[in-house]
Amino acid sequence: MSFKLFELLLQASIYTVAISVASILIGFLLALVISAMMLSGRRLFVWPAQLFISFFRGVPLLVQLLLIYNLLPAIGINVPSIVAAIIGMSLSTAAYQAENLRGGFASVPRGLIECAEMVGLTPAQIFRRIKAPIAMRLTFPALVNEAILLLKASSLVSVVGIIELTRMAQDLSASTFLPLQIFASAGLIYLIINWIVALAGGAIERSLPGAPR
Repeated sequence: MSFKLFELLLQASIYTVAISVASILIGFLLALVISAMMLSGRRLFVWPAQLFISFFRGVPLLVQLLLIYNLLPAIGINVPSIVAAIIGMSLSTAAYQAENLRGGFASVPRGLIECAEMVGLTPAQIFRRIKAPIAMRLTFPALVNEAILLLKASSLVSVVGIIELTRMAQDLSASTFLPLQIFASAGLIYLIINWIVALAGGAIERSLPGAPR
């Protein structure tokens, strides 16, 4: 396989990384809101959050992408395919990240919270100094794992017309009749990207307050 073909795969992988990073970050922000709704204890907030999580964890990502891609124009919202893909992947990963965060916040020892309240810390200080650091340390490995899973699942965005890494590999394989070399190269690129994500995640995890060095 020529370097030119490998270069085309590398160029397509930029879309894979860009869509995945945007979806992970947007999904994390949504997950914070959804997990807060779940932990609020109020049915007005808990029920919509549970419905959101149940839907986006229960429906395959491929169906979600196709649904959003076709729904937006139907209601008069015309956006580029890449925007529709990011919206779909962000909503999907938000459901999983919300459950991870909810478990992390629920695992904060109640005794620590009571001690903080006794010494006069405000709710905002308790969240910033106690709840958030402990919850992030507990859930960070799961969040990194979700990021890697989303990177691999980004291959599904080809169904809405985006030429990402897997779609490019399919097109090149069909035109060059070199499926083994093409898909082996694509797999290598995925492996390197996910390896970098795992290394970066491990470094960040070790830098979190209270994490073992």
